[in-house]
Amino acid sequence: MPTLKSSAMRTVDVARRAGYSVQQVRNLERDGVLPPAARSAAGYRIYGELHVQSALAYRALAAGTGPVEAKRIVRAVHECPASEVLALLDAAHARLDRERTDLGLAKEAAAAISAELIDDVRPSDAMSVSELAAALGVRPSTLRHWDAEGLAVPDRVAPRETRRYSPAQTRDARIVHQLRSAGYRIDQLRTLMPGLRRGHRSEDIGAALAARDMSIAARSRALLDAAVALGTVLGAS
Repeated sequence: MPTLKSSAMRTVDVARRAGYSVQQVRNLERDGVLPPAARSAAGYRIYGELHVQSALAYRALAAGTGPVEAKRIVRAVHECPASEVLALLDAAHARLDRERTDLGLAKEAAAAISAELIDDVRPSDAMSVSELAAALGVRPSTLRHWDAEGLAVPDRVAPRETRRYSPAQTRDARIVHQLRSAGYRIDQLRTLMPGLRRGHRSEDIGAALAARDMSIAARSRALLDAAVALGTVLGAS
């Protein structure tokens, strides 16, 4: 088994170093995140520093990319050429960069949308589903989904109950579109949008986007933390 310079460790020693439980360490070995441990004559697992660094790398990567991608990357460290591992890391950083770019665009759009005046409106200013979908660059089915989720709810016009979006409802849809582009999930928006309709739109949207910004920054930092442990593991491979 490839090892770094260290004395033999028990499962509990790795768990303490990595901040995991004993069972979690065993699960990580089972999933290939840790390389197979050696066994003593009595059958007990014997770990080394390589296992600790692998666990630390996974812990940081899970915070930065999610557990599924983190397992994929650390398994690749043990099984694949270094070039493939670096490509996976580059892709993870690229995804965060795209999220940061989308967040910047969402901030700009939210500021412009919140500043719009919609008090002086006429019935003819309302938009149909197809018109609004074309304006936003989404499918009509997306707008219907947002309607069903209570995010951007249009009026229903008799006799066929046709959806018509007033300027205020159109603005709701535009805000949902920008927040979705910035990475907000539907369940998060279900909580956020009712407050935005009651007022203080710019403040609430700004706070939501700032929270997203902090999340991206934390994940970027986690990837940096993971790089230290990953470098150690790669050096031993």
